Amino acid sequence: MVSIIQMKLEDSFRIRDIDRSETIELVYTCKNEVLEEIKTGHECPNWKEDDYNAVISRYEYELKNGGTAFGAYDGDTLVGFGVLANKFRGKENDRLQIDLMYVTRDYRRQGIGRRIMDELSKAAIEKGAKYLYISSTETESAVNFYTSCGSAITSEIDEELFEKEPCDIHMIKRL
Repeated sequence: MVSIIQMKLEDSFRIRDIDRSETIELVYTCKNEVLEEIKTGHECPNWKEDDYNAVISRYEYELKNGGTAFGAYDGDTLVGFGVLANKFRGKENDRLQIDLMYVTRDYRRQGIGRRIMDELSKAAIEKGAKYLYISSTETESAVNFYTSCGSAITSEIDEELFEKEPCDIHMIKRL
């Protein structure tokens, strides 16, 4: 039984339990709010040490600055997690970003990501957000996941996030 629990700053080391590897058959680009498919067919490897350190650093930064994280645990093993960033975005300052969202390879397609999204959505509403802002990786699995959770392509792209990851698909979810 997988439990969803609010994570604390000191839980950051558990991120090393996550296997983010996946087979990627399709990625998207977005032009004028229209998704275009690109077939790829490659294996995305698990994180290396530098990658883990970067993700853990982002996690710790957000939690130290008022962000919120939820983890999915199978016993003591972290099998998924999501981080709600602390900074409000958008012209109306009514959007909070999903900064990190991962489910380990062997636990995907079991509703764990949706359960984490539900908890992050509740936390965002409690903080006063009207939308979630998602800068999603361009993979078919990520874009389809966020779409299935009620997200849609946004016309109001956050410039700061776009500069960091220009290939990402920018979406919003009304809360």
